[in-house]
Amino acid sequence: MAKISASLVKALRDQTGAGMMDCKKALKETDGDIEAAADFLRKKGIAKAGKKAGRIAAEGLVAVAEGDGAATMIEVNCETDFVARNDAFQAFVDQLAGLAHDNNVTDVDALNALETDGKTVADLTKEQIANIGENIQVRRITRLSSDYVGHYIHAGSQIGVLVQLSLDGADADTAAEFARNVAMHVAASKPSYTRTEEIDEDKLAKERKILTEQALESGKPANIVDKMVEGRLRKWKAEITLLEQPYVRDPDLTVGKYQKKTGGVSIDTFVRYQVGEGIEKAESTLAEEVAQLSKG
Repeated sequence: MAKISASLVKALRDQTGAGMMDCKKALKETDGDIEAAADFLRKKGIAKAGKKAGRIAAEGLVAVAEGDGAATMIEVNCETDFVARNDAFQAFVDQLAGLAHDNNVTDVDALNALETDGKTVADLTKEQIANIGENIQVRRITRLSSDYVGHYIHAGSQIGVLVQLSLDGADADTAAEFARNVAMHVAASKPSYTRTEEIDEDKLAKERKILTEQALESGKPANIVDKMVEGRLRKWKAEITLLEQPYVRDPDLTVGKYQKKTGGVSIDTFVRYQVGEGIEKAESTLAEEVAQLSKG
């Protein structure tokens, strides 16, 4: 067998964009023949995956898998909404959600290390990158387990919500309807907390300071300023707290009152994913995008 030098591995890596270990393995399999090794990587769906892995992936999908009293939600990112609508990409995201749920995995690295049909999820992802032609990344995973966990995926799978309930007499149908309605509310209203007691003290102090400075600018007396601040603080808390928000399907009720009206259910917590939130998207001109596409 020919000696596999570091320079040969680097040359293959530069040519294909595949990872170092993948290149080394390919060269061993082809007795150091770099062109045969490149073909080997292409057949394995690995070539060019490495080059694409550094590109910003801020589009994608949210998917949920459930069973055994639990639900797992996953966000998988790609570069364009065109790929997010691709059937193969959608099937891949559903597959990953199922794998994460079945194996009780909530850590991205642990998911990537999982094996299925002789391949790790990391390997499967490289194949998808090579086949689809865009960077693909698993961004985050959440699993909730309780008396009842409901979910809602908004049209286009860009927003997903899990709602965890405790039950005290409510039957399964009541719990399912309530959880789905609350999940739809969370998708639309974007609360930050379930109840006001959860609001971080530092965040509360910061908001109080801002509201106080705003009120002082009005020139009102100190005792009036204090009342103004407390009133505005209560309104702010209600805006960001699930149980205090007006329920979207009946604004005459808060979500807390809707919970009480339903009876036998209590919201423990919720998780809301929106694809790409917090990721700084790259901006490019049409000419740059066409030039990039022409490079493959």
